Amino acid sequence: MSADAVPSAFDPWSPAFVADPYPAYAALRAAGRVHWFEPTRQYLVPHHADVSALLRDRRLGRTYQHRYAHEEFGRCAPPPEHEPFHTLNDHGMLDLEPPDHTRIRRLVAKAFTPRTVERLTPYVERLAGDLVAALVADGGGDLLTAVAEPLPVAVIAEMLGIPSADRPLLRPWSAAICGMYELNPAPDTARAAVRASVEFTAYLRELIAERRRRPAADLISGLIAAHDEDGDRLTEQEMISTCVLLLNAGHEATVNATVNGWWALFRHPDQLAALRADHTLVPRAVEELLRHDTPLQLFERWVLDDIELAGVTLPRGSEVALLFGSANHDPAVFTDPAGLDLSRADNPHISFSAGIHYCIGASLARIELAASLRALLNQAPTLRVAAEPSRKPGFVIRGLAELPVAL
Repeated sequence: MSADAVPSAFDPWSPAFVADPYPAYAALRAAGRVHWFEPTRQYLVPHHADVSALLRDRRLGRTYQHRYAHEEFGRCAPPPEHEPFHTLNDHGMLDLEPPDHTRIRRLVAKAFTPRTVERLTPYVERLAGDLVAALVADGGGDLLTAVAEPLPVAVIAEMLGIPSADRPLLRPWSAAICGMYELNPAPDTARAAVRASVEFTAYLRELIAERRRRPAADLISGLIAAHDEDGDRLTEQEMISTCVLLLNAGHEATVNATVNGWWALFRHPDQLAALRADHTLVPRAVEELLRHDTPLQLFERWVLDDIELAGVTLPRGSEVALLFGSANHDPAVFTDPAGLDLSRADNPHISFSAGIHYCIGASLARIELAASLRALLNQAPTLRVAAEPSRKPGFVIRGLAELPVAL
């Protein structure tokens, strides 16, 4: 049995699709459970039940190189000029499978404990309050650059121990590297990612060497000290890749979730009014805003062994695109999925993924999102959108380029 045809509405390079992909997802779900998309040579999976199951299926992997050489898997090696990006990316736990993933995640978890995150909460709340106070004092501005970006960047940098003077370097490096996660990235995007990978690696190598000489009460020092019961430690490259992963994943999604969320609230004034009237809705609001306009729309996996899905054989060597944004709008799971309901109690969204690659920083992201939401509700109760925001052109990592607001 062959995969279903892809409706023409699914066009990830169309500005209209990027502005609102959710109608196209509905057409995909209605057309079937698995679709072959020739432009990226991937199988698209749009339904919540299938996405959730495949995230946990060990016949899929973020990499195949723990089992197969490129040639055995029917794939070409990446271009040699992309090597700095792949060296950095491929040694992070997000793009590894067991046993390396298990070992690295266990070591990172020793330094990234719930207690560490909990200790950060007062800092997060204080910083969110200060950023919002500055926005209010200015009478408004760009919510992205005033609050959404600086909060999570400062938090993860503080956690890792990045000196304050160096923190402006992080966001441009992260943005350039994350450009490679879009579908079929352009040559200029790849060159920018390679350049950022070289610079970010060199910076972290020096910082790690400094922490070896002078340990501090930060996550980098914790990663240096961490070892398991067999005495295994992170290699220097694993440590560098882990720091980049934590920095990128530790703020990229939170930045986009913040502006996506507020843009959704402005477009649903009844829900914003309910939230302003009852701040106890904040925890549920965080979950609903993550579901309603998902920061990470797509997650890719390689098929390591043949899988049958809805009568279609996904052959070893193929690639699957799990559509988080579509899964989070599946009417089989969510009542009125296109609507925004901040009181939604049953909300099994998969915005933080699932299985062994479930986001290790999910609890920190929730703390940051709740802190900025509360600070804005308390200090800027008359906040309104000042102009139609512009959107970033990417589809996979979904967010706004700006969100002008006024009081």
